Amino acid sequence: MADLPIDETRREFLQAGVAATAAITLASSARAAEDKKPGEGLPMRPVGNTGVRVSILCLGGWHIGDVKDKDEAVKIMHAAIDEGVNFFDNCWDYHDGGSEEIMGKALAADGGKWRKKVFLMTKVCSRKGPEVRKQIEDSLKRLQTDVIDLMQMHEINWDNDPEWVVEQGGLAELLKMQKEGKVKYVGFTGHKSPHIHLKMMPVHKWDTVQCPINVCDHFYRSFAKEVIPAAKKQGTAVIGMKSLGGGKGKIVQDGVATAEECLRFAMSQDVVSVVSGIDSMDVLKKNVATARNFKPVEGDELAKLLAKVKPHAGDGRHERFKSTIDFDGPYHRKQHGFA
Repeated sequence: MADLPIDETRREFLQAGVAATAAITLASSARAAEDKKPGEGLPMRPVGNTGVRVSILCLGGWHIGDVKDKDEAVKIMHAAIDEGVNFFDNCWDYHDGGSEEIMGKALAADGGKWRKKVFLMTKVCSRKGPEVRKQIEDSLKRLQTDVIDLMQMHEINWDNDPEWVVEQGGLAELLKMQKEGKVKYVGFTGHKSPHIHLKMMPVHKWDTVQCPINVCDHFYRSFAKEVIPAAKKQGTAVIGMKSLGGGKGKIVQDGVATAEECLRFAMSQDVVSVVSGIDSMDVLKKNVATARNFKPVEGDELAKLLAKVKPHAGDGRHERFKSTIDFDGPYHRKQHGFA
């Protein structure tokens, strides 16, 4: 490739510098909210204005439900709690309820002592009032608990979803169950477009919002750049997901960045926690080590990482969940009339 003209090279350098500065600001903000003594436990951050603090590493429900040996899945969850992971993720439709069932078994073991140590999040898929109630009741039974700490409306991926949750009565029923004490806090998730999240924000004063946060998102339809500032303005905590690019980690598989770089970058943003797919003791060990020894990606390290990632990120090839329906759950495809 021919060398760039001096002016163009300088412009590229300045643009990279601006991007790096923005990310450094977020990293500093995130770092200021941590609470951990050196070498002990995991860093903790506040969940918005709830008064709750959770570990910056969250155990993902889909992957734990994908572990073939269910006894091993239980051991992984218990080990995670022992290591300081106090935030567990799940969803009503993960593995047709199987993820909630195995997590419920793990948390209910030994007289329920594990449940007391975990801030438990799951998600409801329907937009319709009666179905929302039924799905939440299903989750309570499968998770073997009387209350869900955080219930999020799942896969707000389409422009009409923010309208549907109101028009079809789903949000009203969720808030009713919150008043009944079956749900403590409420939020929503989505992975398609920042503009849909921004449309959902004013529908309710949400406690949390969950969205993709990764090194490629920095350059493509960025949730970090658009959603995080809007959420912060109204006191809504942001939960990061798809830090490796979703699935088995396309960003890592394609050699764009390492797993540790991806996880550290996501944790360096102004998020309360990063949901991580943990399907083995080895993955748990590595992710816990990254979280326990967490240092924000900043300065020269950040600039080099962004420069390395930029050529691969702008067309969304590593975040196809933003531009296709290929990564939407079966329930939500049917909900919107897709096969």
